[in-house]
Formats: sequence, C-alpha cells, structure tokens
Amino acid sequence: MAPRSRSYKVSATPFVIFAQLITIAVITLVLVWLLHFRKGFSFKSDEISKLFNLHPFLMVIGLIVIGGQAIMAYKSIPANRKTRKGVHLVLHLMAFLSGILGIYVIFKYKNEAGAQNLQTLHSWLGITTVLLYGLQFVLGFFAYCFPGAEWTARATLLPWHIFVGMVIFSFAIVTAEIGLSGLSQTVISFSERYMVNFTGLLILLYSISVALVVILPGRY
Repeated sequence: MAPRSRSYKVSATPFVIFAQLITIAVITLVLVWLLHFRKGFSFKSDEISKLFNLHPFLMVIGLIVIGGQAIMAYKSIPANRKTRKGVHLVLHLMAFLSGILGIYVIFKYKNEAGAQNLQTLHSWLGITTVLLYGLQFVLGFFAYCFPGAEWTARATLLPWHIFVGMVIFSFAIVTAEIGLSGLSQTVISFSERYMVNFTGLLILLYSISVALVVILPGRY
C-alpha cells in the first residue's frame, strides 16, 4: 500500500510569540548595556558619550524592534484588518521618526566631538536605510491609505511592497550588526563586550523570526 500523503502546515503564530520574547530580551539587554555600562543617555549632558548612547537606543529599539513589530502587525494583532492596518502604519511612523532622530543624534555627537561624518560603511548603510524607509513609508501611505488609490493597483503593488519592506528591514539589521561589531572592538570590559555581542545575536534571531512571520500563514 502506498504511504498516505500528509500536509504539513506551519502557522506564523509560534514565531510571533518567539519574536515577542526576543523583543523583550533585546530591549532588556540594550537598556542594561546603556544604563549600566554606558551610564545612560541624554540630549544635553556634560558627558558627550551620553549623547552617543542615544544613537544605538533609537536605532535598535526604535528602527529595528518597532519596525519589526510593524511588519508583523497583520499577523500579530488579534483584531480586524482596519485596526491592524492602523497599527502597522503608526508603528512604521514611530520607527521612521526614531531613525531620523538617531541620525540627527550621531551627527550632533560627531560635530561636538570634532569627528568627521560619513566615513564608514555603517554610516553609509544607515543613511541609505533611513532614506529608503521614508520613501517606502510615503509610497505605502499613498498606495494603501490614500482614499483615491484603486484596489487593483493596491493588489498589484502588495507583493512588491512586502518585498521592498523586507529588503529595507534587512538593511537595518546589517547596519546594526556592523555598528555593534565595531563597538565591541572598542570596549575594554569583557562583560560589556559580551553584552554587545549577545545583543547582536538576538537582533539576528529577531530578524529571522520576523521574516518567518511574513512568509508563513497567520490565524487572523
């Protein structure tokens, strides 16, 4: 007798839960790292390092973590489509504004420290990522939130909207990994170095979880 064929269907739900757990872990590590090892962050302080500390805070927790939550919103929020769409839009706006503020902070830090701007691959990728993020946000808003957009056009653009969004998210992940790798080489404390390295590892796992949530079918 021929073996009975089976259909294995994996839901996005377990990876949504896993991504939320990693979110908590990343936020915890970043806050412990910046508040304990780096003595906090501030826009105005006698210690210029506190100004720099805002940059990884805004880029990791703002652009990457919140941006990832925005990407997963359609499968992680147990609500109707209109509500999920609103959450998706608001979270992406928060992530984009965090990216802009993060770039402003690092330029301000470099100027106050007397250092040159845009001298590294990390900085080039960072600028590119935020610019693409803004462009994607504007195009997505007019395509899916603007009342005059046609449904057929929205359906046609949707696969490209998702694909480009994931590419930009990948840019953000790569940029963060390069930045954290550079930072881990400058710190003296082994415990801080491990903290930075583990943060980078968790960010990578987070990106994989987000990608799987996008690919796999959801419950709602």
